[in-house]
Amino acid sequence: MDTRQLAAFCAVVERKSFSQAAERLGVTQPAVSLQIRSLEERLGQQLFDRSGRRVEPTEAGLRLYRGAQRLLTLERQVLEDVAGEPEGPLRGQLAIGASTGPGGTVVPVLLCEFAEAHPEVTVDLSISDTQTIVDRVARRELELGIVGATPRNRSVAYEPFFRDEVILVCPPGHRFAGQTVSLDDLRGEPLIIMQEGAGVRQVIEDELRKSGKRLRDLKVRLELGLQESVKSAVEAGHGVTFISRTAVEPELAAGTLAAARVKGLEPSREISLVRAAGRVTTRVADAFVEFARARV
Repeated sequence: MDTRQLAAFCAVVERKSFSQAAERLGVTQPAVSLQIRSLEERLGQQLFDRSGRRVEPTEAGLRLYRGAQRLLTLERQVLEDVAGEPEGPLRGQLAIGASTGPGGTVVPVLLCEFAEAHPEVTVDLSISDTQTIVDRVARRELELGIVGATPRNRSVAYEPFFRDEVILVCPPGHRFAGQTVSLDDLRGEPLIIMQEGAGVRQVIEDELRKSGKRLRDLKVRLELGLQESVKSAVEAGHGVTFISRTAVEPELAAGTLAAARVKGLEPSREISLVRAAGRVTTRVADAFVEFARARV
């Protein structure tokens, strides 16, 4: 039902005059008359008794007036909710994805703290490699992604989140432990790397390319899909690896892994937020991003 017709109808009921209703609405009297006539034709009912000096609603008109008031009030509330700043507790669902680096360290803590602060929000976190998370955001299966690289995709938009250092790690008794080594030194050591599509791997490939090298120039022994698998393999003495410092802080502090540097390589990465291009963000997603930025 056209709420403009209902607004004209209510104005006539309240002013008991077509001319005064038109003045109140800021339109012409013929326009009001047309709105009322269209409403009467649609309902198949006469809504006003026009025989006296004043315009009075008929019995059908009185019934319509009560319902029209409720509808117009509801319309105003809806418009205010959409146009105004939402109030009240944050509620809803946040479908978010993260690559294995931030998804295994920073992101779960942020989401737990956010959920505690907003108990009416439910969180669904998916963890996979960077490429998979970006693809799922592009397909709008996830509202937000937090990833360690920015593969090209016209369907998404990236924005910086925080920086993460990538380091070489080895067992604590290894000859690299605490040292700065050359690429030639590294070439002689078994290297364990993340699977293709992982953000850390892309960072290392980019750094090696700047030095005129490629991964195939190194002694790659294993490609593993999970960050935890890579750490376990290195701790067990099967090789060395490049990994996010954030991901191994507990092991470095406990002495189960040691850090090293490679001369000529300064690998670091921008951890990025990724959203579907053109997607209107929800209040929950905006609140999480603001919450997270204040803590990283």
